[in-house]
Amino acid sequence: MKVRPLHDRIIVHRLEEGEQKIGGIIIPDTAKEKPQQGKVIAVGQGKVRDDGKRQPLDVKDGDTILFGKYSGQEIKIDGEEYLIMREDEVLAVLDSKST
Repeated sequence: MKVRPLHDRIIVHRLEEGEQKIGGIIIPDTAKEKPQQGKVIAVGQGKVRDDGKRQPLDVKDGDTILFGKYSGQEIKIDGEEYLIMREDEVLAVLDSKST
């Protein structure tokens, strides 16, 4: 299914973290914190300003982002879990270039 969020909203797929071990103890999935990193799947066209023009978004499809622990709303599309959030909930865009 093709989904396009409205205005300044974005759809994000959480990036899963590997298995966590603390002092030799494996932490079960139910006790793990959800990752705060994800990949942008779709973006809206931007927020409409007072003058009627659209403010383009700083994030784009394919960006890897960091977001707050309680950001966004969880949604399901075609059986997959995603987050939908406003662009202002994004804390940073990760640069994939190695320096």
